[in-house]
Amino acid sequence: MTTTPSPPRSPGKIAPDDRGSTGADAEDRAPTTGGSRDERPSAWNSLVARLSRRGSGTLASDRAISRDRALAALILFVTTAVFIGLWNMATSGNDGGLAPTPAATLRSAIEILSDPFYREGINSVGVFWHLLASLQRVLTGFLVAAVIAIPLGFLLGSVRSARWGLDPIIQILRPVSPLAWLPLGLALLRDAERTALFVIIMSALWPLLLNTIEGVRSVNPLHLQLARTVEAGRWRVIRSILLPSALPQMITGLRLSLSTSWLVIIAAEMLVGGRGMGYFVWNMWNKLDIPAICVAILIIGLVGLALDRAVSALHKVVPHA
Repeated sequence: MTTTPSPPRSPGKIAPDDRGSTGADAEDRAPTTGGSRDERPSAWNSLVARLSRRGSGTLASDRAISRDRALAALILFVTTAVFIGLWNMATSGNDGGLAPTPAATLRSAIEILSDPFYREGINSVGVFWHLLASLQRVLTGFLVAAVIAIPLGFLLGSVRSARWGLDPIIQILRPVSPLAWLPLGLALLRDAERTALFVIIMSALWPLLLNTIEGVRSVNPLHLQLARTVEAGRWRVIRSILLPSALPQMITGLRLSLSTSWLVIIAAEMLVGGRGMGYFVWNMWNKLDIPAICVAILIIGLVGLALDRAVSALHKVVPHA
């Protein structure tokens, strides 16, 4: 019996085992079986690439938004300049007429806004007090309308029989002009201030009510079925399902109601008198101070824009709205 002698080992070299493999071969195979050392850098590089692409996309989006804002500012400036130019051309030859020029309106604006807080009597007050009175009426009537419309909208949106029963009444009352309620309010309430609030409530009620109803009706039926399966309470269903789903349309209704209220109060104050922007406009008309009326129109428009922006900001602060 003969045996094959083992090859001599050289320093620094690992001898192969009986199957002809060495430790170096095992080290070469380890990354292919474990897969961690080579994959970690590739995964890291992939993550960095994704973040870079996302960052470049965000940067491109920011640049597009900045470009659109700059373009919008340019359009606003050009449109305003064209409007003032046409206004000046239309009124420049009418020195003795009622139509005011832009320069006369600017002088009136400086005069009115230079001392908006003066008070020389009950009705002789600055434009700030007229604006404050109008805002108080609008916000009071708007809040009362919201207190009525939102719970009623949830009820009618949830209970079909109640919605079908009250829908004809709503559809009859909704198209009625808010000013048509003015004589009825004066006859019933016999007070100009309460009548103005009544008109505001009747004008702000319907947009918010109808949008709340549609918001509740748009809830996914599967969510309600799941709530019934887990035997969730009525309040929990409203808080967790109905309210988040109806919020977008409710906020749309709030914007429409508030803008309608601000639109109506000016006309109502012209008729009921007292203090307010409507009364200010009517008083200036009686004095044939048309430039002051133009200034009042500008103030009314700017305040209406601020109110709309304030309500639309709810889309950002309220979740899912």
